[in-house]
Amino acid sequence: MVDIATRVYNHKWKIDPIVRSLIDTDFYKLLMCQSVFRNKPDTQVTFSLINRSTHIPLANLIDEGELREQLDHIRSLSLSRGESTWLRGNTFYGKRQMFRPDFMEWFEGMRLPPYHLERKGDQFELTFEGKWHEVMLWEIPALAVLMELRSRAALGPMGKFELQVLYARAMTRVWEKIEALREVDNLSIADFGTRRRHSYLWQDWCVQAMHEGLGNAFTGTSNCRIAMMRELEAIGTNAHELPMVYAALADDDEELARAPYDVLSDWHDEHDGNLRIILPDTYGTKGFLDHAPDWLAGWTGIRVDSGDPATAAQTAIDWWRARGEEPTTKRVIFSDGLDVDKIKELHAQFAGKAKISFGWGTLLTNDFRGLVPNDALAPFSLVCKAVSANGRPTVKLSDNPNKAMGPADEIARYKRVFGVGEQAAQKVIV
Repeated sequence: MVDIATRVYNHKWKIDPIVRSLIDTDFYKLLMCQSVFRNKPDTQVTFSLINRSTHIPLANLIDEGELREQLDHIRSLSLSRGESTWLRGNTFYGKRQMFRPDFMEWFEGMRLPPYHLERKGDQFELTFEGKWHEVMLWEIPALAVLMELRSRAALGPMGKFELQVLYARAMTRVWEKIEALREVDNLSIADFGTRRRHSYLWQDWCVQAMHEGLGNAFTGTSNCRIAMMRELEAIGTNAHELPMVYAALADDDEELARAPYDVLSDWHDEHDGNLRIILPDTYGTKGFLDHAPDWLAGWTGIRVDSGDPATAAQTAIDWWRARGEEPTTKRVIFSDGLDVDKIKELHAQFAGKAKISFGWGTLLTNDFRGLVPNDALAPFSLVCKAVSANGRPTVKLSDNPNKAMGPADEIARYKRVFGVGEQAAQKVIV
């Protein structure tokens, strides 16, 4: 096992790559990339970094030169032979050859496109422009680099013994969480913590601890490289990015209203079983389900990623019943701001009503709250989102208005088209 404290101490070397591989990314990113490669190959998009936690002055904490070195290193990466063999030959979700030969041939020769980095006050403006299926692959590594450089900035002044004690305390915290989760009968939980992790090595440690501590209750990790290296299941389906871009491409309100379902129609043609998971909250869960075509009710389940999770889960259960489906055969995946108490509460509330799973993210792979002075390692909300498609702005409404994004006039238009009224604001934890 890697001595993380010593490795962190040695980060004083000029360059220690944060992102080691093109598959050091979330599995759903590769699934979505293949779908975009097939269905929208000519779409031009812009991705942009958005720091929702504006009290964290990233440009004051992170050296711009070091950030550029890390980003430039990512641009030099390509698939290794072993990674290509794993993607081409492994079984994912019970399916062999998940990734088609034409996609793999492109991916094997791909290098990430250029980036634009500029300091604006105490924040960085980081953007990526180009073909959707190329630019989208910047999202996860860009976030991982910024999160880890922020961690390194806080850890830099610490000595060897101080770091050893810090990581011992953090490891103890993770293990105590695992012990608490052992009390949950029929638990199903996966690591979703790549994008806002403390570091790659720490995520890898957390995944190994979950695997040993929870056994079969730990179903896998969203991180492809860790899944490959640790021989675990790669977990993930799709994300808000797809309906956001499809919606931006709509020429009128009628096409806009249809866009979220067009996304899933394309997905339906490619995937079945446990990959048919609905993410309904991009433009409001209730409205999405109320207007959904009947064939969507036959999908395997939904993922709850914003708003009040219990309300969203109950809305889905009621919807399945109304459409003649048996909710106990469906899967509900909770994935927003989870920690042990919330996981136990939701499991107790919905066990027996549906198949319950959890995608545990930042508070698994980046919970150093209260462990250093001034809480300098507290997790914060950093995202990298598609902000335009073919020159048109993208919009996300969410079930939590604090997660909404897009120009105010377009947000108003989307609310009108999708029938979104008053929403209860929830604190954005991560």
